[in-house]
Amino acid sequence: MAHGEVLEFEEYVRTRQDALLRSARRLVPDPVDAQDLLQTALVRTYGRWDGIADKRLADAYLRRVMINTRTEWWRARKLEEVPTEQLPDASVEDSTEQHADRALLMDIMKVLAPKQRSVVVLRHWEQMSTEETAAALGMSAGTVKSTLHRALARLRQELESRAADESAGPAARAFEREERERCAA
Repeated sequence: MAHGEVLEFEEYVRTRQDALLRSARRLVPDPVDAQDLLQTALVRTYGRWDGIADKRLADAYLRRVMINTRTEWWRARKLEEVPTEQLPDASVEDSTEQHADRALLMDIMKVLAPKQRSVVVLRHWEQMSTEETAAALGMSAGTVKSTLHRALARLRQELESRAADESAGPAARAFEREERERCAA
């Protein structure tokens, strides 16, 4: 890679790293894993930087690399979890309601399949259109819509099952409110 392109990549990373880390954080629940995911995606993107003709699409390219990397990790994981009939209580150390809501949302996102999680993250957190999401994930707009519909239904079902627990009450209402606001946008 030419010296000018190396400088261009470094400048891109400097200006976009916070937004990209937020995207990675939404794809994987653990902050350390999110940093690893972003670093892995940046290394893979660096090797192909000169092949990205339109640098305005670098964010979309990098998000796609993060999604693919996360999917690889998910497939390679060792299943050490044991299914139980009773879900463990979500522990939130921060006393503010906003942090509790966010922790609950991140926790219930774990029930989604990787494809569903990717669609929810891109559509609702990244606020991409259906067409942009479809292009980023390499699927049709109809598939994005149906995947999003199933994912939101699964999230609602998970929230309803947790709503029986009194501590999830305010967080469930906050999720519903946030979901209505995002859908209206």
